[in-house]
Amino acid sequence: MARAAVSGRLTWLVATVRETKDETATARTLLLDVPGWPGHLAGQHVTAKLTAADGYSAQRSYSIASASAPDYLELTVQRVADGEVSSYLTEIAAPGDQFELRGPIGGWFAWPPADPRPLLLLAGGSGIVPLMSMIRTHEAVKSRTSVQLIYSARTPDDVIYADELSQRARVSPLIVVSYLYTRLTRWRKTPARVTPDAEVNAAAKHGGLFSRHPAPPAEPGAAPGPPPVRGYAGRLSADVLAKTAFPPELNPAVYACGPSGFVEAAAELLVAAGYPPDVIKTERFGPN
Repeated sequence: MARAAVSGRLTWLVATVRETKDETATARTLLLDVPGWPGHLAGQHVTAKLTAADGYSAQRSYSIASASAPDYLELTVQRVADGEVSSYLTEIAAPGDQFELRGPIGGWFAWPPADPRPLLLLAGGSGIVPLMSMIRTHEAVKSRTSVQLIYSARTPDDVIYADELSQRARVSPLIVVSYLYTRLTRWRKTPARVTPDAEVNAAAKHGGLFSRHPAPPAEPGAAPGPPPVRGYAGRLSADVLAKTAFPPELNPAVYACGPSGFVEAAAELLVAAGYPPDVIKTERFGPN
């Protein structure tokens, strides 16, 4: 990910892989023991350094996926073609392996758990990682803030943390998750990235739900409301935003992370919908 410069006060720490977990065919989470790790704010990132036996080293920055804890953190890495660091971390790194980390880094994109405003999160692809740290922190501190996540992925199989997100939305009345599948349609023979209004309306007519993320049956006497997990074919649009996001008059704190194109489009749609620019915090990433 493209990040701000690293502060000179930070020092390199040795991270030991405790466990790895494949999230999708190309994304893996590494659970790391890091003695001396001071903890972090949700949304911050680290610089990872790999050093070969001949002394050659390579550095890349990755968002932190876990809630804050001393001497421990989790990274979720998306493998990219010819990525020397991401390829190692997603294909080779095994329990007991070590590499160096420096952080935590960044303050602009960090979510303060004491913020009482509703939390609106927009993720594109692996941009879900720092937002997942916010969702996990939300639970860790027992925040009563309402959370809405809009997550754009190619297909359901490309959703990182799919099971955990669905479970969190099912058990917490404070969390609603909406998926946008940009290369999957339920009503056409071939996928399409464009999202005509008719297609969005068709999704709404079917409850906006895909079979992999069904809504649980309503509790007897429960107040009507949106299902905790929804899936739509297409990409983010003004119509989808109006259906899935807190209205601007609720003054939500807004965080958007993903590829530059997604983040720029999301920011433009948000501003056009009436969200004040100063409440929208964005983070962009590139190849690693």
